[in-house]
Amino acid sequence: MTVHPASLWRLAAPLVLLALRTAGAETLADAWQLAAENDAGLAALHSRAEAGQAEEAAARAERLPKLSIDGSWQRFGDAPAFRFPFGSSTFTSPELVSHDNFLMGRARLELPLYTGGRITAGIESARQVALGAGFGTQAYAQDLRLRVATAYIDVLRARRALRAAESAVASLEAHAGEVAVMLERGAVPRNDWLAARVTLADAGQARLRADSRQQLALAAYNRLLGQPLDRQAPLEDIAETAPVAGPVDELVERALAHRPELAGSAAQAQALAEQARGESASHLPQFGLIADYQHLENQVLDSEDFGLLGLGFSWTLWDGGRIRERASALRSASRAAARDHNDLQSRIALEVREAWLALREAQARVPLTREAVDQAEENLRVGREQYGVGLATSTVVLDAEALRLQAVANHDNALLDVVLGELRLQRAIGEL
Repeated sequence: MTVHPASLWRLAAPLVLLALRTAGAETLADAWQLAAENDAGLAALHSRAEAGQAEEAAARAERLPKLSIDGSWQRFGDAPAFRFPFGSSTFTSPELVSHDNFLMGRARLELPLYTGGRITAGIESARQVALGAGFGTQAYAQDLRLRVATAYIDVLRARRALRAAESAVASLEAHAGEVAVMLERGAVPRNDWLAARVTLADAGQARLRADSRQQLALAAYNRLLGQPLDRQAPLEDIAETAPVAGPVDELVERALAHRPELAGSAAQAQALAEQARGESASHLPQFGLIADYQHLENQVLDSEDFGLLGLGFSWTLWDGGRIRERASALRSASRAAARDHNDLQSRIALEVREAWLALREAQARVPLTREAVDQAEENLRVGREQYGVGLATSTVVLDAEALRLQAVANHDNALLDVVLGELRLQRAIGEL
């Protein structure tokens, strides 16, 4: 009984995968972790999110008292003194300061009491900006995971294609050997042997191309992870991922509720609206409490220390329309961001539907391609047997091998497309 090389590989493949897992093969979760640690774009977004949080804290601090101190040491060329007529004579005071120099210092405490909502709007605007930065980081992280998963699956796809090409070479080598034996016995014409050798050479070239594609896919994968491009990483095969259940309309609702891009765009629109409100508040009166302590070194006044408590007030009555136009510009920008938000909702709904349909298609292809592989292998077995007894030509065997190779490729692609489709659907609903 002759065992086909491709069948041997199909039997051995699970054992190879098990050995890789035992040896500590790299998983998709490992790849995501490496990418998160090394991706410069994600690190930059984390820094922007931290900056947004700091800006929010600074905006909240506007409500708190502000204490400032200042001081100086000064020297006169000739210290001044008070001089004024007193009866028939002139009274001259001592010099204001001793030795033509003096020290002065001040401590000032300011507390805003009423700003027309300017500070409150500033706080809310900063909070929305910080939220938007956080949502942007989440969206980028999910995009990064999907890019890494796509590259990971591309490596698996390329390696499966390489294994299929190697199995084709093994099968054609066996066939060429059989034809050579039959040629020596005079059972087949020489052109059968030539055709087998040419087909084998083509298969060898296909194997070389498959190996190059596998190396390129691995280099692209390593680049995403921030690893050396030539790193040879054993990757654990992905049988399946957590399925996304539910009808498409329900998935769209989940996407509209969970996509960080939508939350980020809503935060952007709200931040602009709050900035407009804060700008408009600048037209209202501004009140603040002022406490001031001063020290002035002198020889004339009855004290060197002075304290005061007061109420500050400012009101911009006319500024040529600057505040009004800036507020109008911010309101227009907020309305534009709200329209972009509505458009994004529609695009996300379409994205979910596309991912859902692509996944259904891939799932439907799996049983069809599995059956096609079984039929192609049986077709090759029958063709080889018929050729061995002179009931078929060499072309039948070569065509059967080509059909088997295509069937295996279709089945491998269908299996991996299901995994990738599930991941893309998870990303589309914002749950990757």
